[in-house]
Amino acid sequence: MMDWTDRHERYFLRLISKRALLYTEMIPCGAILRGDRERFLGFDEGEHPVALQLGGSDPAELAECAAIAEAYGYDEVNLNVGCPSDRVQNARFGACLMAEPALVGRCFSAMRAATRLPVTVKCRIGIDEKDSYDDLAGFVSTVAGAGCESFTVHARKAWLSGLSPKQNREIPPLRPEDVYRLKREFPDLEVIMNGGIASLDEAAAHLIRVDGVMLGRAVYQSPYLLAEVDRRFFGEIAPAPAREAVVEGLIDYAARRCAEGVPIKAITRHVLGLFNGLPGARAWRRHLSEAAHRPGAGIEVLRDALALRARAEQERRAA
Repeated sequence: MMDWTDRHERYFLRLISKRALLYTEMIPCGAILRGDRERFLGFDEGEHPVALQLGGSDPAELAECAAIAEAYGYDEVNLNVGCPSDRVQNARFGACLMAEPALVGRCFSAMRAATRLPVTVKCRIGIDEKDSYDDLAGFVSTVAGAGCESFTVHARKAWLSGLSPKQNREIPPLRPEDVYRLKREFPDLEVIMNGGIASLDEAAAHLIRVDGVMLGRAVYQSPYLLAEVDRRFFGEIAPAPAREAVVEGLIDYAARRCAEGVPIKAITRHVLGLFNGLPGARAWRRHLSEAAHRPGAGIEVLRDALALRARAEQERRAA
C-alpha cells in the first residue's frame, strides 16, 4: 500500500506477528534504478519475512530490480498488476497491465530468470469491461504459462477511469466466488484472496477455499488484529505480545532510527490504532498526533502516550 507499508510500519507489525508475510509499498522500477536505492529498499533484519512489491512493465528493468531485491535480502518479489491509480497507469504499470497478459508473462519470465527468489503476481479480478471470469482465467492462464505459480487476487474489478484509488477499494462489489473458482480450476496454483477482509474469522472462512489471505487496510487501521495470527494460522504456542510490550519494542527501534535522523512522526503515524477499542485509546491517538510534530520530539512521545493511555484507563475504572 503506497505511503503506508514503509519500513517503519513493517517493523511495527513484525513486533505483533512473527510469521505473517509483510509486503513493501509498491515501488516503481525507476525509483530503484535511478533514485535513492537505499531509501526505497533499505529495511531492518527484524522485518523478515518481507516481500518487495514492484511496479513496472519493462521486462529488463523488472529483471534488474528482481536481482537487486535478492542482493538486498528480500524473501520474495511481487509484481503489482492491481493498482488502479492514474499516476501508475500513466507510467504503464499496475492494473492497466491486465489488458496485456502476454506482456505480464514476459515480465514475469524475465524476473524469474534474474533471481532465485520466489516471484509472484498481484492482480484484480478484472478491469473496466474486461471483468468476466473468463477474462480473469485467460489472464491467469497466460501468466501461469510463463511460469507464475502464485497469484494474489483482489476480489474487485478496477475502473481505470472515473474512480479514485480509494473508490476502487470500495465501490466495485467484491466477487470472492471468482477467486474461489480460480482455485478450483487451477488447483496447482497458489491462489491468495485479497480485498475487504476485516477480521480473522473472515480470513479463516476464505482459507477453506483458497491457499492464503492478504489483509491491508484492516491491519493498518487496527494493527493488533495480527496478534492472534501466529497462534491461529501458524500453530505457534507462545501467547500474543501485549500491546505495551509492542510499544516498548517500538521505542527501542525508534531510538535507533531517530539517532539516524528519522523524525519520530514518521514512525508514530503508523501506530495510532494500536489501542483501538480499549479505554485510553483516544488519549494515545491524541498525544501521538499532537506531540510527534513538535520541534525536537523524540521517543519520549511514545513513552508519554503510553502513560497517558494507562492513566485514562485507570480513571475510567475508578469512575
